[in-house]
Amino acid sequence: MNPARQKNNIPATTIKVVIVEDATWIRENLVKEINKSGGFCCINDYRTAEEALKGIPTDQPDVVLMDINLPGMNGVECIRQLRANTPEVKCLMLTVYEESEKIFNSLLAGASGYLLKRTRTAELLEAIREVRDGGSPMSSSIARKVVAYFHEMGAAKTNTAALTPRELQVLELLAKGMAYKNIADELSLSIETIRMNIRHIYSKLHVHSRGEATVKYLQHSPIRHTPNQKANP
Repeated sequence: MNPARQKNNIPATTIKVVIVEDATWIRENLVKEINKSGGFCCINDYRTAEEALKGIPTDQPDVVLMDINLPGMNGVECIRQLRANTPEVKCLMLTVYEESEKIFNSLLAGASGYLLKRTRTAELLEAIREVRDGGSPMSSSIARKVVAYFHEMGAAKTNTAALTPRELQVLELLAKGMAYKNIADELSLSIETIRMNIRHIYSKLHVHSRGEATVKYLQHSPIRHTPNQKANP
């Protein structure tokens, strides 16, 4: 971690930025590009999430640029803890990763936006400004994945509505991580009946595994469940 940069005499209209990035050359380049741009100032930068968690509450930045792949704690967990401890902080994920899982984990953790590192400097600065002003900027390829996700959620909602009350019971117990035999005991049914119900559930939801079925259930259930048992395949 570099020593905190001088924050005195920074005009009130200047956007104060903190960077969390382990690659030295990327971090130093971001610092340089931000500091030479009018209206922006990088007030501190960190190599690890652990250092950032200690320093950011004191830094009081307007926006944090956060990498995902950090040594030790990753950037997603860092954002989750920052948001829990300093809810006013606004974080913009800046990463090379385009996988849907990382995108949505970041947004669920509290990231205000998600940009790829290949984003041009002018676009990055505009995104920082947008986050400061309450927006949620995303790279175009990321935005397409988000739109596709919500389309899928809409389809899932329609499909879950087609399940019978019994199938919904079975699906809820699947989502809790219960094994087939335990589900059968819970509902006083034979394991063959449970297997039949599960086949119907998979068919109606257009899924092929317990995991996919559970995701669709959790997306639309009013109560979010956390699996607490090891499940049979």
